[in-house]
Amino acid sequence: MTTIAAGGRPGDRRVPAIAAGGTDGDRRVPTIAVVGTPGDRRVTMFADACARQGLAEPAVVPWTSVLRGEEIGIEPGTLVRIDSPGEDAEADALLRGPGEPSRVGGGARWHAGFVAGADRVRRAVAATPEAVLLADVEDVAVMFDKRLCHARLSAAGVPVPPALAGPVGGYAELRERMGEARWGRVFVKPAHGSSASGIIALHASGRRVRAVTSAEPASGELHNSLRLRCYEDEADLAAIVDLLARDGLHVERWFPKASVGGRAIDLRVVVVDGTPTHAVVRASRGPMTNLHLGGVRGDLGTVVAGLGPRGWERALEICARAAARFPGSLAVGVDLMIGVDWREFAVAEVNAFGDLLPRLEGLPGSGAEGLDTYGAQVRAILARHAPVKDRHVPAKDRYAPAGARYVSAKERRTPAGDRYAPREAGPPRQGSGRPRA
Repeated sequence: MTTIAAGGRPGDRRVPAIAAGGTDGDRRVPTIAVVGTPGDRRVTMFADACARQGLAEPAVVPWTSVLRGEEIGIEPGTLVRIDSPGEDAEADALLRGPGEPSRVGGGARWHAGFVAGADRVRRAVAATPEAVLLADVEDVAVMFDKRLCHARLSAAGVPVPPALAGPVGGYAELRERMGEARWGRVFVKPAHGSSASGIIALHASGRRVRAVTSAEPASGELHNSLRLRCYEDEADLAAIVDLLARDGLHVERWFPKASVGGRAIDLRVVVVDGTPTHAVVRASRGPMTNLHLGGVRGDLGTVVAGLGPRGWERALEICARAAARFPGSLAVGVDLMIGVDWREFAVAEVNAFGDLLPRLEGLPGSGAEGLDTYGAQVRAILARHAPVKDRHVPAKDRYAPAGARYVSAKERRTPAGDRYAPREAGPPRQGSGRPRA
């Protein structure tokens, strides 16, 4: 994979220009560049998807170069994708400052540095003729601030759990606000966290508390652990919350989730160009379903059968509505919670980089059958930026507006709950229609 690194004379901090694309038969083949971490699997999986669809290997603009302030040179006509820095220790140090990468905290500084870096990319693209940025910096900034993201969704009528308004300064204020709201169970989330870093599932009654989190205190700092820990000493919990509050907190009322086989479940649904294309069930015996914290992939067919056709259709419709609040983003990952009654839904998160789901093929009827999440995005990019120049192509395909998905007459007569049902899903169970626990 081509990496764009600093070059030229010693001290010359210019990133070499990205090459422009050529033509292939009836269409102009675009050149794509990725702002990411060289060798990271996000970057390599996207590059593999490009190769499968006949595109040249994308050049990589390292996040470390962007964050150091090196000049970004882009040739005209380049399509530029912004991806996550991943787990690169050097990029993390440039964003949060020096320290152990496993530490929790520094989220406000990370957010400010990331948004500033993304905005540098935006300005470089804007200054280049016919270059296009395949992202919206404001969208990404909002998605990485749980308070702003929740407010945007709530204002649009997308179902989300109730949340405490305004800042929460520490543990004493948290307990006071919980009492005022009469909430005994909440999720305490770092405002700029990701991958469940620092999230606390808290149950409090008087002086009795039980908190589950992956955060572990050590030498005056918090560090992420790959296993969940339970805290029942209020002094220990207060110390953790007070450390997290330095970077801002977002506090939501606990949303009781549906369960299958004794495991609580939720969904990660990837929405590409307005259409839910991929879905995975995350199941866990604890309150966090993240796969790296002991969660497992559940059976989607069981969940679809439990929801029934109308419930499944509504679940996907809610995810599409959530994604529509970020119209400049080609793809987002929506974390959708299903209530214990299998009828209520709430969006827990919208993730700017929620597409890392290896070995997951598209939902039937989504237009992404046989494609992974990156393949679906490459196809959407080609549809937007490399239309086929063929007079025999139906007008509906040549001139469909960006973000639109053509729906055939047959499809319009088919309920979405059937269009998107996974191949392994059978008919809903008789009786309640809910999976057996």
